Amino acid sequence: MRRDSKLSGVLHILLHLAERDGPVTSEDLSKMLDTNPVVVRRTMAGLRKQGYVQSEKGHGGGWKLSCDLAKVTLRDIYIAVGSPALLAMGNRTESPECLVEQAVNAALQQTFDEAEKLLLSRLGDVTLAKLSADCHVRIVARGRKRKSKGHTHG
Repeated sequence: MRRDSKLSGVLHILLHLAERDGPVTSEDLSKMLDTNPVVVRRTMAGLRKQGYVQSEKGHGGGWKLSCDLAKVTLRDIYIAVGSPALLAMGNRTESPECLVEQAVNAALQQTFDEAEKLLLSRLGDVTLAKLSADCHVRIVARGRKRKSKGHTHG
């Protein structure tokens, strides 16, 4: 089963925007994520509606951050990208009248609900500023300085 990496991709984009001095085009962001610029524009449009990014049209235009990284959590971004499923597992539903299936599903559902609640809580504990700080530590450790253009991958 393929894992949903939308949240990870959006966070990747936001950290790149935090490192830039000016706007970044959808084409440049799509190259960083190895995806199509249309996918980036669609994703960024949702973030723009929430006020996390803004776009500038024309020559020299593109996307830039419009939020305070210290006030936005990973949970906020998770919600902004449509709250994708957190767990890949689910309950069997082929025989809803089966008492065994009902017992198994009840036990699993309670566990799934508790796991999701904990994960959402933890996502709410991490701000984009904390994530950006960790990124800076990694960049410095690799011997790089902040870049205004280009990708910070090594």
